[in-house]
Amino acid sequence: MGGNVLSAGTAAEILFGVFFLLLVLRVPVAVSLGLACLPILLIEPRLSPMMLAQETFNAYNSFILLAVPFFLLTANLMNIGGITDRLMAFSRALVGHFPGGLAQINVVLSIFFAGISGSSTADAASQSKIFIEAQRKEGYDDSFSVAITAVSAVLAVIIPPSILMIVWGGVLTVSIGALFLAGIIPGLLIGLVQMATVHAYAKARGYPTYPRATLREIAHTFLISIPALTTPMIIIGGKIFGWFTATESACIAVLYAGFLSLVVYREMTWRGLVDALGETGRLAGVALFCVGTASAFGWLLAFYQIPEALLANVSTWGMGRITTGFFIAGVFLVVGCFLDAIPAIIIVGAILQPLAVGVGMDPVHFAMIGIVALAFGLVTPPYGLCLMIACSVAGMRIADALKDTCIMLLPMLAVLAAIIVFPEVVLFLPNLISPEFLR
Repeated sequence: MGGNVLSAGTAAEILFGVFFLLLVLRVPVAVSLGLACLPILLIEPRLSPMMLAQETFNAYNSFILLAVPFFLLTANLMNIGGITDRLMAFSRALVGHFPGGLAQINVVLSIFFAGISGSSTADAASQSKIFIEAQRKEGYDDSFSVAITAVSAVLAVIIPPSILMIVWGGVLTVSIGALFLAGIIPGLLIGLVQMATVHAYAKARGYPTYPRATLREIAHTFLISIPALTTPMIIIGGKIFGWFTATESACIAVLYAGFLSLVVYREMTWRGLVDALGETGRLAGVALFCVGTASAFGWLLAFYQIPEALLANVSTWGMGRITTGFFIAGVFLVVGCFLDAIPAIIIVGAILQPLAVGVGMDPVHFAMIGIVALAFGLVTPPYGLCLMIACSVAGMRIADALKDTCIMLLPMLAVLAAIIVFPEVVLFLPNLISPEFLR
């Protein structure tokens, strides 16, 4: 930008250099993003350090982002109010007789949970407490138990409602309703390949199964789960049909989860409610702090037109839509190993968006490639937050669970490749149900 003391290249070197240096020094990601902005703000006469606070606050001044703490609270209310227990009983009736029954239940419960919470970290924390010790008692290897718990938790950011979809839609101006619809088929496909992976492990290692449930048992568990299963229909259906916004749907989800926990299932105590509110505040504070500092970082990238400079050479490679899709996925896969998904969307998503537009890629297709690729980062070191949570609960080192985790990620990579090559995988439902979202 004309009149600046620093060129785009120098500014990029300072921003990314300081950021990665702080990461090496084990400074938290959100803090590193904010501190990396300060040298630029001090050097550039047209800017000032106060702009860090100003841009961070501007990021918080968003109605859409209010959905984040509400969806986290919904997940916590589910866990303390007996909703998760009902969904688990239904999952056991459906797939408990499959090879590796308890691990299959783990995956199916993650699918149900994903349709309500939108948070993979909340899923990983709750599922780890439920399943890891139970699988250990039934003879499952610790590394397998940790791996399937962590890997299945990533479904929460792919199957709607997803916090990442809300952030992506708000930051990059993409229809959240379209993203909700687009995530259904990829999420279910990933859930199916995870169940197939469990089947293969169970056959190879002789993991136990449960007796097949009778139709009466399936019907009974389904009936008691109907109130819980209605939650995603309310959230997603209300957004798709225009009854309320994403933030309003999150508020309604909280009210509905509270109603189920207090009135229908009657398992939530006042102490449990206080704990749920406290945990929600902690998780929301971390997530939104990342949003704020990443937005300030992203604002400086835009100020110096760094995305254009970074992509100047890439655009001359002459890549088509499919090749560009694989390039975008590769960038997000690498970035996801080091950076939380929310700042990655704000920073890297903004950088790559012009590249996707240049090859005529649908914004919803671009978003789903990015979100699914970033989901891998939740279980890949050194970041791998879901894997860290599961290993912490199991009391084992991350290195000991890496082999099984990597094996489970391979079929998921095949689904990601299918999403890139066949856009219809993500665009079919938006085109079918609400084509106006894609206009």
